Amino acid sequence: MSARIPDYPVKADVDIPEHGTWPASVHRFDERSAAALRAAEACGRPLLVRGAPGVGKSQTARAAAAFGGRPFLSAVIDGRTEPHDLMWRFDAVRRLADAQVLQKEQTLPRELHYVEPQALWWAYDWKGAKEQRTAHVEPCTPPSGWNPEADRAVLLIDEIDKADPDLPNALLEVLANKGFPVPYGDRQVTCGDATRPLVVITTNEERELPNAFLRRCLVLTLELPGDEAALCSYLVAMGERHQAFQRRRLGDDLWPGPCHVLREAAARLWGQREEARRSGSYAPGTAEFLDLANALATLWPNDAAAQAAALERLSEFAFDKDQRLA
Repeated sequence: MSARIPDYPVKADVDIPEHGTWPASVHRFDERSAAALRAAEACGRPLLVRGAPGVGKSQTARAAAAFGGRPFLSAVIDGRTEPHDLMWRFDAVRRLADAQVLQKEQTLPRELHYVEPQALWWAYDWKGAKEQRTAHVEPCTPPSGWNPEADRAVLLIDEIDKADPDLPNALLEVLANKGFPVPYGDRQVTCGDATRPLVVITTNEERELPNAFLRRCLVLTLELPGDEAALCSYLVAMGERHQAFQRRRLGDDLWPGPCHVLREAAARLWGQREEARRSGSYAPGTAEFLDLANALATLWPNDAAAQAAALERLSEFAFDKDQRLA
């Protein structure tokens, strides 16, 4: 049985619910990202999303899960992440606590009892992961109507460029085989074609990825528009979408967002990016623009004049990330 691949909309907003530490948000797919997501799922390959921080790489995965009615799972990579950290974790602390509590004549549970499923295990075999986890706590609440034995999840592996170079290649072997062994026993976690997750992997390009890894991924590069008019138009439209989303969530009296304030903020962002390009410093992007718009609308709701007056001062804090002591 083949899985239904969502037909992502390119002219409609997708509301993204809050998930753990991820805030609620809104997203609009462009034609390239929608096509790339569908192609990756159709051929069973991970989608590697490249781009500078703040261009919407992680949010693309969240929006794909929200629109498709699928659970969203995530794992953030750092320099200490090992391949098995994405699959399972051995709870040595809980085992030690059990050993101290139980009487000498009692036998500790098998080591497998202390193996905790991680994001990739949940994505491959949700039912098995839930049975394995002692507390039966799911990493997120699956959307209504989602069937773990017939439907797919979305797995975000965030900032893979932070990892040791061996991790990407080791991870691809697991993804290609659609399974992995669980230690301390003969258990094998697997998934079928119908439940194979959509895997989105992001990179900020801080470290070059192995060619073998790139060969086995589909690649989507996200970039901000490269000229001032296009960038300002893009940012103002995004600001208006986010403000409309906040009005729906928080009430009509919040986030008035006058367009002329957003246009001025976008122009200031362009100027800061040009300065960063010349000096080789950090270039602010979408995230900083939305932070500024959020601060202005929250501090001076329904007061366009006050927002405009405060724009210059607050844009310094939001956009100039390369401040130095004199």
